[in-house]
Amino acid sequence: MNFWSKFLSSTKPRNAKHWPGLIHTYRDLLDIDNKTKVLTLCEGNTPLIPAPAIADTCGVIGLSVYLKFEGANPSGSFKDRGMTMAVTKAVANGLKTMVCASTGNTSASAAAYSACARSNGYSDVQCVVLVPDGFIALGKLAQAIIYGAKVVQIAGNFDQALNIVKELSQRESIALVNSVNPDRIEGQKTAAFEICDQLGGRAPDILATPVGNAGNISAYWAGFKQYNALGLIKNKPKMYGFQAAGSAPIVLNEPVENPETIATAIRIGNPASWKTAKEAVNESFGLIDSVTDEEIVEAYKLIHSSQGVCCEPASAASVAGLIKASKQGKVERESTIVCVLTGNGLKDPQTAIDVSGFAPIKSAATMDAVASAIGL
Repeated sequence: MNFWSKFLSSTKPRNAKHWPGLIHTYRDLLDIDNKTKVLTLCEGNTPLIPAPAIADTCGVIGLSVYLKFEGANPSGSFKDRGMTMAVTKAVANGLKTMVCASTGNTSASAAAYSACARSNGYSDVQCVVLVPDGFIALGKLAQAIIYGAKVVQIAGNFDQALNIVKELSQRESIALVNSVNPDRIEGQKTAAFEICDQLGGRAPDILATPVGNAGNISAYWAGFKQYNALGLIKNKPKMYGFQAAGSAPIVLNEPVENPETIATAIRIGNPASWKTAKEAVNESFGLIDSVTDEEIVEAYKLIHSSQGVCCEPASAASVAGLIKASKQGKVERESTIVCVLTGNGLKDPQTAIDVSGFAPIKSAATMDAVASAIGL
């Protein structure tokens, strides 16, 4: 019996002392049989963090706000939820090359789970990622590289990269692991399951999330609907999705040819899951709106300085959107709201430095000098 077999045989889903990963925990609710060998990095089980400072900023009486911190996943973003399913199923079907287009997080996750496959005996599995040249945070690029992916930087944007990998996957026997792959959505919907479990068997009144390629808002809605249909929750949340103003095709109802935003993870002009995202918003009586880069940066600073949670700029779009919606009277009193923070802030340290106006305090190497420098 190998390491993983021993580890997984010692765990009990849902009541596990050691979290075995989301597929093992929710396997009976997912499209995967009991014979398929699961490739896991023990993703999922991310914290739901109370955020009173954000609730206060919204100015709505009785508001309860939580942050679903997906940056705690193994590769640092929510993409791991879908990738464990996508790579598991692809390898089970005999595919050896994982390919994706990415603004960063997908490439890091795809590369990580390809490495996981190799560690589980599939030594010939490889990962190829296409990224827009010059428009990917360095931390994410570094991840893809160190996990062993082949990185191709194209002279174009994400939408062009996605078109290329779609064509490649139609011509070659390779696994396309972008969110157009239904296995990705299947894995990502487990975040909705977790939130309901963490809230004691109920859904929030509103789920606020950033929207880029739009797969995640679609996945959350699928998860909430499934839990509701099974009688595990009585309510379903309103889905609030927020795009960056310079990259807001769904809000504008037309593709954006040259999307621009500080939030590189959602810098996408023609989302692949556009239709299902709109369906999620409409069916839930939610909304889709945009927030400016200035609003994103203000929320980004608030999340870090007032809540102590480190997220990437795109994540802050959910909080920026909630604050905006609150000011517009679109959030009811006594609501319970979950804002999804999609990725870890350490993926994009340069933005943190740039927006903070940081300048180190210089001091001589003595106690008195340091005390003087900090005003003691």
